[in-house]
Amino acid sequence: MVRRTKADAEATRTALLDAAEQLFQANGVSRTSLQDIASAAGTTRGAIYWHFQDKADLFNAMMDRVTLPLEQSTYAAQAVEAPLQQIRASVLIALHKTATDEQARRVFEIATQQVEYNGEMLAVRERKLRWRDEYLGYLTHEFETAAAEARITLPVGARTAALGLKAILTGLLDNWLLDTRDFDLVEVGTQVMDRYLTGLGFAPASTPAPAPAPRAAARAKAATGATRPAPAGSPIPARSRKRTA
Repeated sequence: MVRRTKADAEATRTALLDAAEQLFQANGVSRTSLQDIASAAGTTRGAIYWHFQDKADLFNAMMDRVTLPLEQSTYAAQAVEAPLQQIRASVLIALHKTATDEQARRVFEIATQQVEYNGEMLAVRERKLRWRDEYLGYLTHEFETAAAEARITLPVGARTAALGLKAILTGLLDNWLLDTRDFDLVEVGTQVMDRYLTGLGFAPASTPAPAPAPRAAARAKAATGATRPAPAGSPIPARSRKRTA
C-alpha cells in the first residue's frame, strides 16, 4: 500500500473544499451530501472524515480559507488611527473585497443565502452569533471613541448606531448579491454609509477612506496586539483536523 504524503493529503483536502464550494453554491448546503462532495472531488466519503468531523466542520473550513468580505476588514482598519476613519475603512474594505474577489463573493453568497441553520449546521449558526456580538462590540466601541473625539453627542446610543451601520452593510451586500449588475457596490455603499454617519452628527467625509495595504495592516495588528473579530465567519476560527496517512 502506497503511503500518502502530507502534500497528497493537503491536495485531497483542497479538492474537497473546492467541490463543496461549487456544490453548496449550486444546490444549497442542506441539499448537498458529503457523498456528493466526495464524488465531485474524485475521492471517497472516508476521505472527508479523515479531514473533517462533519459537514459543519467542512463548511467552516471552507470559510476559513477565504478572506470573506467582512473578514480582516477590522484588522486592516487598524492602520487608520482615527476611530471614525477606522469604521469607514473597515466598511469600504469589505465592500471592495466583495466586489472584486470572485471566490470571496461566492463563499459569502453561500454563507448568507445557501445555508439553513438546523441539525449539524447549528454549529455554524453559533459561530455566526459569536461574530455578530463581537463585531457589534467593536463598532460600538469605535462609535463611542469617535463621538468623544469629535465632541458630539450621538442622537442614539452607540450600540444602536452600530446596529444601524451593520444593518446597512448587510442589506447592501445581500441586495447586490441578488443582482451584481444592479448597482455599483462600492460607490453606492460609500454614499449610503457617509450619509448615515453624517446623520449621526459626524462631519461629512471629504475623501474616501484609504484601504490600508496588507503590510500596514499587519504592522498595525502587531503593534496593538488586539484581537479583532473575523466578521464573516467567526472570531475564533473552527479548526479542522489535518492528518496525513
